[in-house]
Amino acid sequence: MLAVFAGLCALLVLRVPVAADLHAVNCSQVKDAFTDLGYSTANVPTEQTAGEDLRVCIPQKTCCNAEMEENLSQRSSRDFEKLMDDTSEELRDTFMTGHKRFDDFFLELLENTERSLNEMFLRTYGKPYLQNAEVFQGLFAELKRYYAGGNVNLEEMLNDFWVRLLERMFQLLNSQYLITEDYLECIGKYVEQLKPFGDVPKKLKSQVTRAFIAARTFVQGLMVGREVANRVSKVTMSSACVSGFTKMLYCSYCQGLFTLKPCNNYCLNVMKGCLANQADLDPEWSKYIDAMLLVTERLEGPFNIESVMEPIDVKISEAIMNMQENSMQLSYQVFQGCGQPKPSGMSRSSRSVSDTFSGRFSPYNPEELPTAAAATRLDRLRIVWKVMQHSVTDVKEKLKKFRKFWSSLPEAFCQEEHVAAAESTEDDCWNGRDKGRYVPEVLKDGLTNQANNPEVSVDISRPDTQIRQQIMALRVMTNKLKNAYDGNDIFFQDSNDESSGSGSGSGFTETSVTESNSFITDAPIQEAEKTEESSPASIVQPNLLLLLVFTALALKEPWR
Repeated sequence: MLAVFAGLCALLVLRVPVAADLHAVNCSQVKDAFTDLGYSTANVPTEQTAGEDLRVCIPQKTCCNAEMEENLSQRSSRDFEKLMDDTSEELRDTFMTGHKRFDDFFLELLENTERSLNEMFLRTYGKPYLQNAEVFQGLFAELKRYYAGGNVNLEEMLNDFWVRLLERMFQLLNSQYLITEDYLECIGKYVEQLKPFGDVPKKLKSQVTRAFIAARTFVQGLMVGREVANRVSKVTMSSACVSGFTKMLYCSYCQGLFTLKPCNNYCLNVMKGCLANQADLDPEWSKYIDAMLLVTERLEGPFNIESVMEPIDVKISEAIMNMQENSMQLSYQVFQGCGQPKPSGMSRSSRSVSDTFSGRFSPYNPEELPTAAAATRLDRLRIVWKVMQHSVTDVKEKLKKFRKFWSSLPEAFCQEEHVAAAESTEDDCWNGRDKGRYVPEVLKDGLTNQANNPEVSVDISRPDTQIRQQIMALRVMTNKLKNAYDGNDIFFQDSNDESSGSGSGSGFTETSVTESNSFITDAPIQEAEKTEESSPASIVQPNLLLLLVFTALALKEPWR
């Protein structure tokens, strides 16, 4: 009996240390894990300590010291930045590439439209064109300046163009008279009353302004989205966030539990605390995305490259034909209002201007282009535009995808492949103290909901200044986009100016920097098409406009 009793006592003595060692930390394993992280093991304790010098990890039996903890905190900051960079990469790339693609296309469209006209008329008319091409060159220059964000009022610019064109045409049609600057100024006062170009200026004004407003505002919207994404994704972590993130990712190492991932709900609370300000961006971001999607509607549908070009050349051609057909009546009305001008001393050619136009030129076939060079360039742009239409669809789908991007960041960060354990392993994960289930409730998104965040101390009375600035930038841009969708234009430079300009037909103020993709709304196009069907002048093709003008210019010499 004594022998049996002695044996039991021996077993009990042996089991006591085993029970105590259940919570012991194997510091040699911690050293190996620390080495795998790329750190020197010189400062890793050889035996567990009470952890009284730790500031982030919970003071308990540990194989970490203050120096190791500082190294892990610095590593956590880098890990967080990389996670943010990786998670936001697609978002930032979408806005960066989209802005460049659309901007490049519309700048190329403007350049090639002007160049094709210039090349044809220089080759056809030579010196007379060079002497008078500034009227049309000025139109393109102002359109490009507007698109690039210049201080251009589209309506005033187009009105000035029609006045200049009227002055040139009136002088050509009445070269037997001496037309002074004062006389031209008098004619300008009667433009609205005389309507020498019919209703073309009004229709063209509506279509061109809507097209360019949509183009410029859309590309500007992409640029603002790019800047907001870049800035918000680079927001500096607070010290409380660094501590919470370090505790979540690396304090388990100190306990020898380096194979455990953080519990999913634990990760969510840490990230909701760290990204509280970013989540507050979400409401304004969603409104901005919705407004961008509205403007993409102006870039889709049947409005291809010809539709962009037609309002510039076909309509002006129609206007010139209208003035020619009514030149006698127009001159009579001008003489009635401004008086009979003095003879210039030049004899008018016995051959009428209208006969000259109708005799020398016949309308182009609808599919015919003036020159091979112009055809090659325009065909190339048509191919590019087909690609751009696919780009519009692609951007539209991605915008929808990114609508709730900022509030979904905690979930994105805490996906299993990143940092957290799967939700199904809620009992086999790191809860910030040990292995086991994470008990606290997951908080809602946003700054005001983080007052009692159990993992990250958040001062809800001090919103992040840079995030607030981005919220304001989105609010201003959303207003521009909504106005652009309606065909209105407002000052972009003044972020406090929330008043919209009037629609196509009554005084646009300017928008802002570059924007791309210009297309016309359905209603104006349909109206124009109906008018063209009933108008004899509508058969005149785009480039006949300048042919007509420069034929008149060519006739200027015989009149002298």
